[in-house]
Amino acid sequence: MAPPVRNPRHAWIDAAMAILSESGPDAVRVETLAAQLGVTRGGFYRQFDSRQELLDAVLDTWEHRSIDEVRQRVEREGGDAESKVRSAGRLTFSRELLPLDLAVREWARRDPAVAERLRRVDNRRMDYLRDLIGTISDDPRDVEARSMLAFSLVIANYLIAADHSTGTRADIVETATRLILG
Repeated sequence: MAPPVRNPRHAWIDAAMAILSESGPDAVRVETLAAQLGVTRGGFYRQFDSRQELLDAVLDTWEHRSIDEVRQRVEREGGDAESKVRSAGRLTFSRELLPLDLAVREWARRDPAVAERLRRVDNRRMDYLRDLIGTISDDPRDVEARSMLAFSLVIANYLIAADHSTGTRADIVETATRLILG
């Protein structure tokens, strides 16, 4: 009989996601995870066939949490299109998900398979924005431009380090959001 599982699959995935967020994909090592979880490498291989399987599970979990769970929550909370766009941006780039999203974006610069996954995730995000903004405007080019601007704003907000001459960063982002969603 196999020994009992001390750490379920999701514990390994969550630990790997934390390491990925902090240190990148090269730091996601079986030995490191086993030590962090207080088990042997054998515990890992009772859950995964390989490190690559774990990394794929990490990407699957990231995609599910940052797309499916966010969308479900936004739809459950309800509201008009503008409030849904705001909520989706706030949840997608929350304190919990943002570090992982940025780590995946950096990883995608070096790994074509991850880049393809990121493209799929971003396309799903843009599709949702188009659906929401499409209720505000019926001009397809306007919908596409507003969707691109909204998505760019939430990503760039974490990448741009510039100071603002009038107002706080939050004030400027709010003004930009109002201009985009008009």
